[in-house]
Amino acid sequence: MLQDLKKNNQVQTLSSGWQYARKCAAQVLSIAMLLAGTVASEQCLAQTEIKFPDRSIRFVVPFPPGGGNDILARAIAPRLADAFGQSVVVDNRAGAGGNIGSEFVAKSAPDGYTILMASNQVTINPWLDNNVPFDIEKDFVAVAQVASVPMVLVVNPSVPATDLKSFISLVKADPSKFNHSTPGTGTAQHIAFEVFNYSAGVKVTHVPYKGTGPAIADLIGGQVQSAIGTMASLEQYVKAGKLRALGVTTAVRSAAMPDVPTIAEAGLPGFEVPLWYSILAPANTPKDIVEKLSAEIGKALADPATKERLTGQGFIVTYLNPQQMDAMIKKDLLYWQKIIKAIGLKIDK
Repeated sequence: MLQDLKKNNQVQTLSSGWQYARKCAAQVLSIAMLLAGTVASEQCLAQTEIKFPDRSIRFVVPFPPGGGNDILARAIAPRLADAFGQSVVVDNRAGAGGNIGSEFVAKSAPDGYTILMASNQVTINPWLDNNVPFDIEKDFVAVAQVASVPMVLVVNPSVPATDLKSFISLVKADPSKFNHSTPGTGTAQHIAFEVFNYSAGVKVTHVPYKGTGPAIADLIGGQVQSAIGTMASLEQYVKAGKLRALGVTTAVRSAAMPDVPTIAEAGLPGFEVPLWYSILAPANTPKDIVEKLSAEIGKALADPATKERLTGQGFIVTYLNPQQMDAMIKKDLLYWQKIIKAIGLKIDK
């Protein structure tokens, strides 16, 4: 009996020892797997950083060729291609005041291979249209700001107005004789002119076109009498005498046309309508890819030849990193909410 008890105790002790050993082995295995997973994760991240990009990048412009978005994208794309050793293809996807191209990017894979050249159209549209197919703050991540550009109010030379005040007087005397062209309903150019109408107490009729090119062509041809457009798009025609500039929309004069007063100093105190351009990527794009894209964009903008080219077209080259650009978007959303509410503007698209 005593021998059986001792034997049972030995068996129990041996069993407990095995259980303890198995528990320790399981813990060691778990730690080993955790460490292996960590190493694998770090290796995967390192591979992402090293490999991106390993194929071409689609650079979406949500407007037709010829406008500010397009000019900037085509100036930056070659520099990025050189830096990455991969092609950067500019893809014009126009329509719905920039919403079609923007929505395309918002719904693209968040891998850095599809990016958007966006004006502050993306902070204007939400206050104009309840059916905007994306949320600028939720569906995108900021990559960089690349430039701002003054817009300028111009008239066809057949209009007998040499300054802003005389133009306002002519419109007030007979509004039916005056209209203005834009690249499309709800564009920054359209909104700027609506702010002008409100500030001046006039009503110049809006004539929307499908892009900057045809809007300028009919303005030069005399089919329309006036427009507010980017300095980059209009400067050459003003200098050639095909259009007459009456004022710029910024708070200070443009270095590209220093003789043209601001609209504020020409007769409408406090008038200011900014226009900037940024590069955005789909939300959830990995942070390291966003940072890599942003850094190379910054280098591209610092390239003397690129900077000189853009400055010569009226752009003010201004690089902001992702965090700074995100803050700018939030600020601009509040700005446009206030302005559009003040003038009571609604857009039917």
